Amino acid sequence: MSYYLTPSRVLSFPSFRFPSFWDDEDELVQSGNATGLSISEDDQKVYVEAHLPGIDPKDTEVTYHDGYVWIKGESTEKEEDKARKYYRRASSSFSYRVAVPSDVDQNSEPEAKYKNGILNIAFTKAPESQPKKIQVKLEAGK
Repeated sequence: MSYYLTPSRVLSFPSFRFPSFWDDEDELVQSGNATGLSISEDDQKVYVEAHLPGIDPKDTEVTYHDGYVWIKGESTEKEEDKARKYYRRASSSFSYRVAVPSDVDQNSEPEAKYKNGILNIAFTKAPESQPKKIQVKLEAGK
């Protein structure tokens, strides 16, 4: 009797998969479960937006160092009912790290604002990296 080994990924249909307790943390990030962070820019600023629903801004730490923004936080819930002999405690934590483009002005302080579960951080671009208009001069000639 012969057995054939087939990798489980070959047999699985590509679809959404809930994270498991046994999953490796790096695999969870690669599978697309950490989708609450975006970065964008315009001519004047670089913007980082993090979705933190249910997280108190007092439990959030934002650090900018060596061109990276770290957003870390933790949420803890406690519920107790002595009449029912019921006790529940749940906690969750998160950590985002994203590189900010190098044309950010290192001398200006970034602005961080939290509203409706969304943290917005704005970095001012360095004056030398902002677009400059060049005037075209008309030369006299034939």
